Amino acid sequence: MTTDIIIAGVGGQGTVLAGRIISQVAQLAGLDVKVSEIHGMSQRGGSVVTQVRFGEKILSPLVYPGAVNYILAFELLEGLRVAPLLAADGAIIVNDQKLEPVTVLSGRMEYPADAKADIAAVRPQAVFADALALAKEAGTAKAVNLVLLGWLSKQLDFAEELWLDAIAACVKPKFIEINKKAFALGRAL
Repeated sequence: MTTDIIIAGVGGQGTVLAGRIISQVAQLAGLDVKVSEIHGMSQRGGSVVTQVRFGEKILSPLVYPGAVNYILAFELLEGLRVAPLLAADGAIIVNDQKLEPVTVLSGRMEYPADAKADIAAVRPQAVFADALALAKEAGTAKAVNLVLLGWLSKQLDFAEELWLDAIAACVKPKFIEINKKAFALGRAL
């Protein structure tokens, strides 16, 4: 069986690191893994989407629309953009945070009036979390990605130790403990 995951956020939120950690976990579990990253003006606060697929044998790194098992959305608008890709029985968690993209800041587009309600209308099973507050509780606002990975870890059938090993392998040594704390707070969601 193949598992498809989308991680969507804004440049600088750690979507690429989150994808690397998930990939490491799957590899440690002996699975084949493929990753695809799409950077849209990520240096200027644009969208960044990471797709991770793992299973016994993965031939393509790209997920199929409507067949994604899990979505981690680091920001409300990014969650709204990718929510339609989720399978009917899939799970989605959205960080309840609003970051206006360049197109909104420049006046070319408007941020949806109620992105949270719009997501819930498309995916009623959506879970919303104040991952930013939990990341700050762990010690840094930059650990939203690890909070959401903590939630994901409870959805997947991998031992917690594999996740902790992957965090240690992918995160700079001086940030490991803060990231592990954020991960634990996410597991408690």
